[in-house]
Amino acid sequence: MKFRPCIDIHNGKVKQIIGSSLKDDGDKARENFVAARDAAFFASLYRKDRLTGGHVILLNSGASPYYEETKRQAIEALRAYPGGLQVGGGIRPENAEEFLRAGASHVIVTSYVFREGRVDYENLKRMVQTVGKEHLVLDISCRKKDESYFVVTDRWQKFTKEPVREELLCELSKYADEFLVHGVDVEGKSGGIEKGLAALLGNWGQIPITYAGGIGSFEDLEELKTLGKNRLDVTVGSALDLFGGSMEYRNVVEMLRAE
Repeated sequence: MKFRPCIDIHNGKVKQIIGSSLKDDGDKARENFVAARDAAFFASLYRKDRLTGGHVILLNSGASPYYEETKRQAIEALRAYPGGLQVGGGIRPENAEEFLRAGASHVIVTSYVFREGRVDYENLKRMVQTVGKEHLVLDISCRKKDESYFVVTDRWQKFTKEPVREELLCELSKYADEFLVHGVDVEGKSGGIEKGLAALLGNWGQIPITYAGGIGSFEDLEELKTLGKNRLDVTVGSALDLFGGSMEYRNVVEMLRAE
């Protein structure tokens, strides 16, 4: 299990938020932490610690008055750690190459590929043609409804009709290098992982998958390792002392580096 660090940017600031609280209307979110440092600071820290495959997420829509500052922060982070970070949030063929040129190893895509509640394979193929499968991460972050996990889009605000099942993972893996999966209902709460989701992803495990959501302790990391059959990588956000939490960043790095 590999540690994948994160840099979440909202309203031009590096933040940790409660994922299910994010709203485009008024650019609102319940905040756990707002960093005094900029995104490039965190990128440089991850570079120093040789942590690869982390993600930079733009949490404002393109229509937001904060979007340009959020984007500027993201670009500066990518430039601070060229080739070491992935980027997501409003990625489309029209802007993907700009982020890759800035230093992103991969672009992370959700809403462009999941349209009107279903996978839009024409858009998916267009994205692959633009950036190449080797540079594409599909974000299949999900929320629970009717005892199943469904992919959510538009900064986790809209449910699709696509349940997260092995059949979907197999099909989408033909087009992507990796998956990023947030358990949105527990995201930012540091109260424990989505156990059913972790087990489902671990049982499949055919391409790299980064799990995010609910990690609040080292015991949670051990549980994720077990349920995910040591096939999942992990993001820790709000629980890190970097972001106001109680888990020491250095200890997380050393624990997962020793895996």
